[in-house]
This record gives sequence, structure tokens and C-alpha cells, in this order.
Amino acid sequence: MTKAQQATILLKKLTIELMQAGHWQENLPSKEALASTAPFCCDTLTFAQWLQFIFIPRITEMIAAGTSLPSSIALSPLAEEVFKSAKDSSVCVVIAEIDHLLSES
Repeated sequence: MTKAQQATILLKKLTIELMQAGHWQENLPSKEALASTAPFCCDTLTFAQWLQFIFIPRITEMIAAGTSLPSSIALSPLAEEVFKSAKDSSVCVVIAEIDHLLSES
């Protein structure tokens, strides 16, 4: 299985885990909120919103376009800080899997 195929599966798992943990939202944030230049749009979005509306779509677009995926990411430290409750532990597990996949050569 290619890295892109594995990433697609993990993005779907992340979507499911965010939904099950109650972090998925139906309404799109404003264009201004999505246009933030702060890391993770931390001044306008929650981390879960950033995952849903920025990270998942961008990685999905990269896969669809056949472009190179990021070669090194580290979302886990922030995820572990943000998703501290037991109901969120599976979100952290999937994010760690994404980190590992995209950071291996």
C-alpha cells in the first residue's frame, strides 16, 4: 500500500474519531477565520476545527493531485495537550499514526 493510500485511510479514521468525540462541526467557519496566518489558525479556530477545515482537506487535495506529502510533521504534542480527556484518546492515537506515517522515509 502506498503512503498516499495509507494517509487516505488515516484521514478517514481521524474524521470518524473527531465525529465520535464530538469535535466535528457542520458549519464552516468564516473565510476570515480560515485565512488566518497564525500556526494552526490558533487565533481563529480550535485545533479540531483546524484539523477538519484545513489539515484534512489540504492533505486530501495533495493526495488527489499526486503531489508530495509533508515529509515531517509533529501534530501529536499539540493534540495531546488539546485532547486531554479520555474520550479524545483515540483522536490522539490516529494523529500519532499520521505523524509517524508522514515522518518516515
